[in-house]
Amino acid sequence: MLALRLARGAHPLILIRRLTVAAAAAGTGFLLLCTLGYAMGHPEASQSALLRLAWCAAPLAATVHLAVAVARTDPGTRPQPGLSAVGLGPVRLMVLAAATTAMACTLGSMLALLFFLHLRGDLTGLPFDGAAAGLLGGGQSLPLAAALTLLALTPVIASCCAALVLRPRRPGPRGEQDPRQPAAPAPAPTGLPWGVALIAAGLAVETYAATAQGTPDGLPMPGRLVGIPAGVLAGWAVTALGLALAGPGLTALCGRLLGALRPGAARLLAGRVLRAEAQRIGRPLGVVCAVAAGGIAVAALYGARQPQIGPLTVLGAVLVVGCPLLTLATAALEARQARAHTTAALVRLGAPVSVLRGAAALRAGALLAVFGPLTWAVAALAALPMTR
Repeated sequence: MLALRLARGAHPLILIRRLTVAAAAAGTGFLLLCTLGYAMGHPEASQSALLRLAWCAAPLAATVHLAVAVARTDPGTRPQPGLSAVGLGPVRLMVLAAATTAMACTLGSMLALLFFLHLRGDLTGLPFDGAAAGLLGGGQSLPLAAALTLLALTPVIASCCAALVLRPRRPGPRGEQDPRQPAAPAPAPTGLPWGVALIAAGLAVETYAATAQGTPDGLPMPGRLVGIPAGVLAGWAVTALGLALAGPGLTALCGRLLGALRPGAARLLAGRVLRAEAQRIGRPLGVVCAVAAGGIAVAALYGARQPQIGPLTVLGAVLVVGCPLLTLATAALEARQARAHTTAALVRLGAPVSVLRGAAALRAGALLAVFGPLTWAVAALAALPMTR
């Protein structure tokens, strides 16, 4: 009930972020229900139905990632002075964040169920009644338990991940830090070596799998795309994980490069901000790079060919691409809110606005200069064994 009241009284921008989570959950839930409808309409193609269900893991992961990022930036779930006195301590706020995330995802899942039933022809009175009855197993009784189980995946996984990320941290050996004291500097990211190792290992697995198995007879891709060996997909998953792990370290490296060789005020400020925000924006940036590299590799693989893909493949691609972009935008907004007091203090001290804008441009340019060539290089190396 408290989560519902906070949702009703939230700022419009916060409501928009929650609605994006609901929309992503609706798309993922609809894809999961479509796999159930396909299995009902084609009982002889059980392996194909399981493969379609497995392909829903990517949109599901993207939706959960977005839901956790929105939960992190929700001001209603942050520890504030005085909340513990009314019973809203760190544990209660964690539960509140999980409940809010589950509520948004459940709303999206229910919308997906209504749209699915409408396209099956179970709900009438609206346009396109039963438009996809043959594809979604129309005319057969829907197994309610299976449908609800599939719809519950997104809310349950997203709420559990939000609770895990926002769980209370143990205080240091000296107890809780005094809010009047300056916060300790964020530790430097340590995942860069592991990320680079995973990227190299993933590319090696892709090369070996493509050379050993060839490309004609592989794992069927969504829609009517040419099959790809399972080993190549496994190697690409390892590469994407490596990019996500290396993202914070690369972001901190950008900050160190900006602050090297006698920097001016703008470069010094930009470098310090990047190092401070490396953990917050580095991982979403790495995920976006992984998605972009995958898109470039697919475009290089098919070249001038234009395969005919269905609407469900388009929906899955929109979720896989759109959710990481929204997650990165949400993380950037969280970073901006975190340094709002510092920016206000600089303005009060007389810092020119041009310096702040120049520092923002330097941050964007440095990230683009590092992550852009890296994305292109990973995509080229990933597509090279498949195009030879």
